[in-house]
Amino acid sequence: MAAGLLALLDDIALIAKVAAASVDDVGGMAAKASAKAVGVVVDDAAVAPRYVTGFAAARELPIVGKIALGSLKNKLLFLLPGCLALSAFAPWAITPLLMVGGTYLCFEGAEKLLELVRPHAAGEAEAVEADPAAREKTMVAGAIRTDFILSGEIMAISLATVAGEPLERQAVVLAVVGVAITALVYGVVALIVKADDFGVALWRSPGVLGSTGKAMGRTIVRVVPGMLEWLGYIGMAAMLWVGGGIVLHGMEELGFGWLSHGVHDLTTWALGVGGPVLGWLAGATAAGVFGVALGGVVVAALHLRPRAAESHG
Repeated sequence: MAAGLLALLDDIALIAKVAAASVDDVGGMAAKASAKAVGVVVDDAAVAPRYVTGFAAARELPIVGKIALGSLKNKLLFLLPGCLALSAFAPWAITPLLMVGGTYLCFEGAEKLLELVRPHAAGEAEAVEADPAAREKTMVAGAIRTDFILSGEIMAISLATVAGEPLERQAVVLAVVGVAITALVYGVVALIVKADDFGVALWRSPGVLGSTGKAMGRTIVRVVPGMLEWLGYIGMAAMLWVGGGIVLHGMEELGFGWLSHGVHDLTTWALGVGGPVLGWLAGATAAGVFGVALGGVVVAALHLRPRAAESHG
């Protein structure tokens, strides 16, 4: 009886050790996958704040929460099973689908760039401002659509990291990566968009900081609007360089790598001349220029279609 109990306890201890090792393995693989996707994560964090700009302070966190929930649904309900199914049954389709997503990002970025050059008509802008609820709904939907593309790239990069693992382990790692990255990105976004409220609170109640706290609060309040505006520009640029980079990489995978090789050569040259920062800047700029060209073609085609329909009508 005692021997049987000891044997059972030994079995339980062995199972616990195996489970702990498995958890450690999953954590390590999730960390590795997240590290490889860090570039897209940064771009995701840069894109998101522009969808909150211009709303009342009371609506900022609820909007971020809606986008974060939509992002989590994108990753866990759609992209995770989709990635696993593609990996198992149609791995050849992953690259073309990512290229379609990259083209959509280029289109979004080019359209925003066009709006800077040629703003909407005054009547249209007034109609949007007159219905903040409709504007919020539109912006949240647009943010979730854009997040779907960026999340797709994150999940695809993560899947490539664990491609040789059993299907159930791939699923667990992708789920961990999806939840962790969503919490990280939208936690940072929430901190960014509420920084001005923190500045006001610090100015009103500096506590032990006294006059220094008041000065810090005033500085934060003055800096945040400009910072949010610049983050909007960075988000627009991120759409273009990430989208352009996805399409260039896809072209290389499909055997049309001359453009991608040119970008790589430029990046290598800049890396040798000015180090990692200049190398990254050169590569991102080249991908962004390609993204503007590709997105511009899509925007022009979509804008020409209504005109063609009107002329035939």
